[in-house]
Amino acid sequence: MKVDVYKIDGTKTGEQVELNDSVFGAEPNDHVIYLSVKAYLANQRQGTHKAKERNEVRGGGKKPWRQKGRGVARAGTIRSPLWVGGGRIFGPKPRNYRQKLNKKVSKLARISALSYKAKSEQIMVVDDFNFEAPKTKEFVQMLNALKLGGKKALLVTGEYNDNIYRSGRNIEKIRVIEAKDINAYEVLNNQIVVVQKGAVDKIHGMLN
Repeated sequence: MKVDVYKIDGTKTGEQVELNDSVFGAEPNDHVIYLSVKAYLANQRQGTHKAKERNEVRGGGKKPWRQKGRGVARAGTIRSPLWVGGGRIFGPKPRNYRQKLNKKVSKLARISALSYKAKSEQIMVVDDFNFEAPKTKEFVQMLNALKLGGKKALLVTGEYNDNIYRSGRNIEKIRVIEAKDINAYEVLNNQIVVVQKGAVDKIHGMLN
């Protein structure tokens, strides 16, 4: 599959890039995509949630009132989960949500996601570019020139570029990642995937 290469001003460079069919034209596997997305989202969780149980709530050492004779229910402590301000029954505790994904499964999931995007013509290749300094305004101008204004887009760079990353990180619906960090969730969670020309070879080398 061949796609045109665009400049950041929205015009075509006149050349085309070959997208390898083994990466961008494979038969997608929905189940491995599900496994990859589930693992990715689980690994984003900090797992630091905590609620106090009845033995951790302050106070409650004294019986609130006598056992009999008041005409109300018996009570032994104000820390009871039935009371406002009491402990919580089976509350959340800190835990590790991390899920392991086999390398072959992860690779197939990324290939499947990229193949879905290529089939839907939602992959755009742009010439390698850089900003002299972090400028959100220039990043927005580039998006408008490529007719991506207002769209949810993923920009894949060949290598980490601080100026590009800092220029795009504050723009709503825009995500900037390196080619080595590409994953099925990020690819499918955006309307269009914008790939730098230099990143195409890295994706091929990583997944082919």
